[in-house]
Amino acid sequence: MPSPSDVTELLRRASNGDRTAVDLLMPLVYDELRRLAEHHLKDERTDHTLQATALVHEAYLRLINQQRTQWKDRAHFMAVASMAIRRILVDAARARGAQKRGGSLPRLSLDHELVLDYSRDHPRATDLIWLHEAMNRLAAQHPDKARVVEMRFFGGLTADECAEVLGVTERSVERYWQFARAWLFRSLSHEQCGV
Repeated sequence: MPSPSDVTELLRRASNGDRTAVDLLMPLVYDELRRLAEHHLKDERTDHTLQATALVHEAYLRLINQQRTQWKDRAHFMAVASMAIRRILVDAARARGAQKRGGSLPRLSLDHELVLDYSRDHPRATDLIWLHEAMNRLAAQHPDKARVVEMRFFGGLTADECAEVLGVTERSVERYWQFARAWLFRSLSHEQCGV
């Protein structure tokens, strides 16, 4: 298994346009990206047209072709990878929704990790596009809190890794996480009730 410093060095070289580093990086992060893609796909329809492998490759191409990103380390790369995967899935959901004029859009469960006790008595499925739009509203008002959700819920990063990416304490990440879960739950509850 490669060390975090190996991945970080390759990411820095890739940021500076080193194509050899890009080629060496993919095998080192592929398994982790695949786990991330599978995590995102677990709540999608079973007949989803995107498979984990295709999702990984699309996300990787988007990430590596970013000219302005200066990768800090593996945690930073995985946080941005999670956002890229989410955007690819949202784009696919929008395309399907446009084709079917609002037909059966994919449903994403807000599992107990995101809303905890709030939905135990009333389990709900939340539309991926609604969640994406709620995340955008959260990001407009509270960008760091939205990034924590991106990294933890969508990216599977630990509180410690989030703290490293954001440059804050682990305690701050935990507070952001608590706030964001409650904020999203209220927002999505209002949308689903038509408020």
